[in-house]
Amino acid sequence: MNMKTREIKELNTKEIQERVDAEKEHLVRLKLNHAISPLDNPSQIKVVRRTLARLATELRQREINQ
Repeated sequence: MNMKTREIKELNTKEIQERVDAEKEHLVRLKLNHAISPLDNPSQIKVVRRTLARLATELRQREINQ
């Protein structure tokens, strides 16, 4: 799922952490499926990776600001 930065900022820290865990799981599953048989849309992997990075960045920003 592609999330915008604005949507991420609206979540609380616990929700972001849960989302990070879910996205990591999703990324691993996508990579595994892609290794077995190519995905119809391999750019999904890039989208999930970037969403994960956005979530991690927001978590880090909150950590710094506290």
